[in-house]
Amino acid sequence: MTDREEELDAPNPLLVWERPEPERRPAPAPLSRERIVQAAIELADSEGLASVSLRKVAAQLGSGPMRLYGYIATKEELLDLMVDAVYGEMIAEGPFEGTWQDTLRTMAHRMRGAAHRHAWLTELLSGRPLRGPNAMTYSEAALAALGSQKGFEDIAVTLQTLKTVTAYVVGALLDEASERHAIQASGMTQEEWQLATYPYLQRVLATGRFPNIARIVEEVEHPSQAEEFERGLRIILDGVAARMKR
Repeated sequence: MTDREEELDAPNPLLVWERPEPERRPAPAPLSRERIVQAAIELADSEGLASVSLRKVAAQLGSGPMRLYGYIATKEELLDLMVDAVYGEMIAEGPFEGTWQDTLRTMAHRMRGAAHRHAWLTELLSGRPLRGPNAMTYSEAALAALGSQKGFEDIAVTLQTLKTVTAYVVGALLDEASERHAIQASGMTQEEWQLATYPYLQRVLATGRFPNIARIVEEVEHPSQAEEFERGLRIILDGVAARMKR
């Protein structure tokens, strides 16, 4: 094992947020964490998250992959930085204003909007601790906006409310992404995909084994994903309001 390989394998006591960047060098290509992260985001936006690698990002920046290791030790660090950069985009949309319902609705729609701009974001939102400076700034702003409202004096209640809304949003986004992935994998339009899968669904429901799913197909109106998202969010907010009344 080379010295460089041993260095890369050694645990780093500092998280990427605290670790200083190398001194800037103008040649062969100027680098910074910000440029690396932006290049990775552009790559993920155009080709998908699976295409993101330090080698490809380095090539996009006109650099060798080994130079990137001075700024980012692992691909996981790069993914963390990408998510945090998107939280920076959400911060730039402005402060939270209005009632507690307005704050929670703004949070939900900002996250959904970010996931629609960056389709890869949904995959990274679940199971990844949000400890970057932008994510923490965003969370602090949301906690402060809710904490100033009547009924949210208890920070534990405020935190649990934020977690509940966030869990709903991530779940809804995963549901949207699963349908989008199925349609893309089929190579069809959404309408073509629905027409192609409906006969199978009819055959399965005709067995009588799934009466409640059959009721959903026959009785429930199927709105757009945006309308369905808003309906679900309304149920969550109604639940919070009911709890506050108690």
